[in-house]
Amino acid sequence: MAAWHGKYVIGLTGNIATGKSVVRKMLEHLGAYGIDADSLGHRVMVKGAPAYKTVVDTFGNWILAPDGQIDRAKLGSVVFSNPEAIQILEKITHPYVLEAVDILVQRSNQSVVVIEAIKLIESGLAKKSDSIWVTDAPRELQLARLMQNRNMKEQNAHQRIIAQPSQKKKNIVADVRILNEGSFEDTWQQVVDAWNRLVPASEAEKPIPVSLDSAEASVLRAKPRDADEVAKAINQLSEGQRELTKNDVMAAFGEKAFLLLRYHQKVAAIIGWKVENLIARTDDVYIDKQVPFVESLKILMTEVERASKDLQCEISLLFLPKENHVNDLLGESLGYVYQTIDDLSIRAWKDAALESMPSDSVMLFKKLRKDRVLKPV
Repeated sequence: MAAWHGKYVIGLTGNIATGKSVVRKMLEHLGAYGIDADSLGHRVMVKGAPAYKTVVDTFGNWILAPDGQIDRAKLGSVVFSNPEAIQILEKITHPYVLEAVDILVQRSNQSVVVIEAIKLIESGLAKKSDSIWVTDAPRELQLARLMQNRNMKEQNAHQRIIAQPSQKKKNIVADVRILNEGSFEDTWQQVVDAWNRLVPASEAEKPIPVSLDSAEASVLRAKPRDADEVAKAINQLSEGQRELTKNDVMAAFGEKAFLLLRYHQKVAAIIGWKVENLIARTDDVYIDKQVPFVESLKILMTEVERASKDLQCEISLLFLPKENHVNDLLGESLGYVYQTIDDLSIRAWKDAALESMPSDSVMLFKKLRKDRVLKPV
């Protein structure tokens, strides 16, 4: 029995580059509240966070970057080549991560929670889970993904793989094993089948009625099964600037969600957004020129904010092409303001902006809550 009353908890694990985060996102599309425990492990080590001083005192000032933050590459060069060192690091960080996970689970509104953690079993989180899901992939595919997606040299990628706990041990305790070696559609089908078999039934998501230009419209969160419609809508609304296939969108569903604004029986606007580390980021915005831009964006961003607050987000970042000069209108309508990355006061916020901000774009910022959920984590 799980440790959290009223919650069905999925413990999700698997070794590096086996697709844990993709499967977590797919579970979020099905209605689960997702927690990335590994990202929390990074967050507890930033300057000012509770594990920072102990990690620096333990491994030395040489792991610090010029700005005083812990350089994860330097730290990784030690811990990933020394099993004893990684155990020391985990002994420092795991208690804070477990505390943060507990806070997030208890404050979540969703009845199903998925906790992604590479050390799910070793940290004790597996014992708090109702079911254990394990992602797996052939080693040669793990190596290729690390080299392609993370720009690792082959030697470094191999070192990271062999430093991982035994994948076989994970597979033995798995209630669900997701073999992530084929297409995104194949992985999605495995996830859906396991969800329908094990997870308590929940109500289907319904379109949200809205008013656009004094006429009836609706907003709906797309599912991976809608990938073909999403691709066609983006291709049309981008006026040839994007040429996406169904498979491209299926791949995108591995990291983000899409909101569709339907108006007069067709998709009039679409945005892509994702939530990671309690930060909402909207980086795809496509709106039909025949509908009011600001009003359409306001409708969609209102739903992004509602969903993001439900996911306990601290801030919302909106990235728009520089030619879209809508700051004053958006400021009046939604309370967003222009910000540069240097303007952001929290390291986790800066990291999110650096990771997500498209080139040749501007960033609009809005705080979604007065208190920070995991301050100072």
